[in-house]
Amino acid sequence: MRIASLVTRITRQMRRDRRTLALFFLAPLLILTLMYFIFDTEASDLKIVVTGGNEAMAKALKQADFQVTAAEEFSQEKMIENDTDGWLQVENGKIKLTLLNDEPTRAKAIQMQMMHGLQGNEKDNTPSIEEQYVYGDANTKGFDTFSPMLVSFFVFFFVFLIAGVALLKERTSGTLERLLATPIKRYEIVAGYVIGYGIFALVQTLIVVLYAVNVLDIVLVGSIWLVLLTNILVALVALSLGTLLSSFATSEFQMVQFIPLVIVPQVFFTGIFPLDGMSDWLQKIGKVMPLYYASDAMNGIMYKGFTFNEVLLDLLILLAFSVVFITINIISLKKYRAL
Repeated sequence: MRIASLVTRITRQMRRDRRTLALFFLAPLLILTLMYFIFDTEASDLKIVVTGGNEAMAKALKQADFQVTAAEEFSQEKMIENDTDGWLQVENGKIKLTLLNDEPTRAKAIQMQMMHGLQGNEKDNTPSIEEQYVYGDANTKGFDTFSPMLVSFFVFFFVFLIAGVALLKERTSGTLERLLATPIKRYEIVAGYVIGYGIFALVQTLIVVLYAVNVLDIVLVGSIWLVLLTNILVALVALSLGTLLSSFATSEFQMVQFIPLVIVPQVFFTGIFPLDGMSDWLQKIGKVMPLYYASDAMNGIMYKGFTFNEVLLDLLILLAFSVVFITINIISLKKYRAL
């Protein structure tokens, strides 16, 4: 009887909490649908540019499922600009293969298919191929390309969750309401919370980045200062977004419920899954998510050695996200008091 009473109370409580019910039933469907479309996409063809080769070689490579383009002149700069997976140079009987290697799995696929295709072209003789890499080297692993993204993800995740829950406690304990009863302005409240929690977010960012680089020995080709700057902006976005969403939650449980809606979808667009093979509409969804730009910047800095100017657009977009979220934070305080 007592168990039945407890079950009845919980059932009634859950039925009254429509937001929890909606997230409980709809969030898994949203994530499953997103995963279906992402995993249903096909990898794009391997793009190869051939300079100095003959028609027989080009034909053999096409039969090996390459997207082949013949050119008189080519360069590594054009490889990067056109996102070309490989460049095959034939000069004085020597073959040189330059691999972009922005995705090591594609580079290894090129090597395997290249040998198969050229073996068919040369019949009994397997040609000797000199290899070089635009990014990384022959020992580069897949983890090297997405480990920088994981650094930004963990900074974003923990700052978002901790800041959101902390501000929620401020509101539910009555601290925020008491502040609003004073002459303090809305922007001053938001600025105070952002700077106050931002100090701890900054410390956490420094610890995570330095630990990842110096202890875990995660690949770092570019500047450590750029890595820190990028993650400070990531923490600022997470902090402003977490405090914003906390205003729509009434308990820590509801704050946690935002994770499958806000955090999990962004993981799919950080580069862990290849973006090139996704449908256009999926790529457009990814471009409205902060972690898309954070991961792009981090991968560019840590793996490809990008400079400040090369990641400036990503950094400006992250800054814009934080400004928008902070502005909405200020406006959302109107429901407590018009100042």
